[in-house]
Amino acid sequence: MKPMIEFCASNMHHGTDEIMNRLEQDDSYEVIEYGCLGNCGECYLKPYALVDGTIVAVDDVDELYDAIMKAIDQQQADRDALDKLLDDL
Repeated sequence: MKPMIEFCASNMHHGTDEIMNRLEQDDSYEVIEYGCLGNCGECYLKPYALVDGTIVAVDDVDELYDAIMKAIDQQQADRDALDKLLDDL
C-alpha cells in the first residue's frame, strides 16, 4: 500500500507545489491535491501536507520534503511494530 500524501491548493503560496511535483515523480507515493483540506489555520500559517491523514507542518517549505519522508518512515515503523506485536500474541 502506497503512502498517501495530500496537499491543499490554498497552501501553494508557501511553495508546497514544488514538493508536490517532486513527490508526483515517484510512483511509490499516492499524491493528491485538493482545493481545500479544511485546515485553514494551519494552511494560512505554514507549509503543510497530510501524510496518511496526519498533518505534517514545518516553518519553512525547504523542510517539508524531509518532514514528509520522516513521517512516512515513522508510520511504517509503527505499522511494523504493531504487526510484530500481533504476531507475538
